[in-house]
Amino acid sequence: MDGKYPIKGEIDAFDRRILNALRDDGRMSITELAKRVGLSKTPTQVRLKRLIDERYIRGFRAVIDPAKLGLDHIAFAEVKLSDTREAALDEFRRAVLKIPEVEECHMIASSFDYLLKVRTADIRRYRIVLGERISSLPHVASTSTFVAMETIRDAAV
Repeated sequence: MDGKYPIKGEIDAFDRRILNALRDDGRMSITELAKRVGLSKTPTQVRLKRLIDERYIRGFRAVIDPAKLGLDHIAFAEVKLSDTREAALDEFRRAVLKIPEVEECHMIASSFDYLLKVRTADIRRYRIVLGERISSLPHVASTSTFVAMETIRDAAV
């Protein structure tokens, strides 16, 4: 590789090295990043800006330890909707985004429609969130809960 910039919308081995390095440490300096990927500082900066502009990198954030905040209870809720027409799905999507305890929400191809990852302080708080917030979301017909006993790998870390 000669370090030339790839065509817009394409990434090469240098870009992949930048993405992998930042996945490990998003706070590293541009000098350290350039050293890790084997380019000088200016081409690294140009590539980083392009990766951000083209949304390969969607943002930077701090990874908070939920257990330190007393939020180490994780439950996964299967949600089945009574109506799966697009308007109902949109209404559900908009409403679920307003529940701060819902960390993730995925539409699933299964016997249920959505899988929610819900983080709370304990099972009692989860029961309240499930009963008062999740179950009352638009078009929810039924829910089923799975409680995580141990986290082996967390995508946020």
